[in-house]
Amino acid sequence: MEIWEYILLFISVALGGALAFVLRQFKSSWIQLLLSFSGAYILGVTALHLLPSVYHEQPASIGIWVLLGFFLQLSLEQLSKGVEHGHIHAHQHAGSGFAISIMVGLCLHAFLEGLPLSHYHELTHSHHGNESWFGAGNHLLFGIILHKIPAAFALVTLLLRSGFKSSVAFGLLLLFASMSPLAAQLADISEWGSRWLVYIVAVVVGSFLHIATTILFESDDKHQHRISWKKLLAIGLGLGMGLVTL
Repeated sequence: MEIWEYILLFISVALGGALAFVLRQFKSSWIQLLLSFSGAYILGVTALHLLPSVYHEQPASIGIWVLLGFFLQLSLEQLSKGVEHGHIHAHQHAGSGFAISIMVGLCLHAFLEGLPLSHYHELTHSHHGNESWFGAGNHLLFGIILHKIPAAFALVTLLLRSGFKSSVAFGLLLLFASMSPLAAQLADISEWGSRWLVYIVAVVVGSFLHIATTILFESDDKHQHRISWKKLLAIGLGLGMGLVTL
């Protein structure tokens, strides 16, 4: 990874969370639109880029790792309370155990996503050949960023509404923002980062599939089973963005 990628990954997530300090009172509709856009983009990137890359390298048994990632994400969300999907279920006078549970789930998820970033271009180059600047592994980076921004916003909002001090919320935000860059750096300086790349990406694929499908499933009106035109537009833009980077 280039230095600008580390900076962008950290700053974008930190700013997404910092925005929650400014918007103490807000309408959740714009977050749902951002989530719809990011969920559709993640789904598009997964289907068009990530899945073909991992199956190109390991067509026989790689599906096991994809399933592992799917159910691992399902388990992590029992700890994070669905913050990855923008869920904000405040607990008044919540104790430290509540914050620890959320941070363990979020940080493990963010660390896992960051592991393949430093070597992912190896898969894209072997599968696609020479690509544009955006497509040369950067779709994974932007996929992570796009769903981390609302997750960071939801994290800070949840902590503040649950009675935690602003200083605590800010410190935990910085910890969350540092997980993916830290994982990418550790993988970059170690040999196993490249050796286990395809399997790590497969696990991330499973995680992305769970996140994207959950976000899109939650986009509709549960009582009328319909999606507003604004969310349909956001979903269309997200899928379109995935298509133009093919």
